[in-house]
Amino acid sequence: MTFEPDPADLALSSIPGHETFDPRRHRFSEEELKPQPIMKKARKIQVPEEQKDEKYWSRRYKNNEAAKRSRDARRLKENQISVRAAFLEKENALLRQEVV
Repeated sequence: MTFEPDPADLALSSIPGHETFDPRRHRFSEEELKPQPIMKKARKIQVPEEQKDEKYWSRRYKNNEAAKRSRDARRLKENQISVRAAFLEKENALLRQEVV
């Protein structure tokens, strides 16, 4: 079977500097494919300006970085799943043609 995924899709589903994601070989576990539960956000608490010291800004910076890493990891996983799904759909279509 000769299916070449779009290079743009592979770029979006691979981590720079690491091995390129290969939808032909990668298998997702049941746990990875389960939808994540929707969690309610906590209410925002306004911190008065006089309490915004160095410790506050350090924690804000660390939290913002962690949130960015989390969003990027989720986006990467979603892209990998969609590329793998496209590969499996193409493979399924070819196998159906062979059966017919």
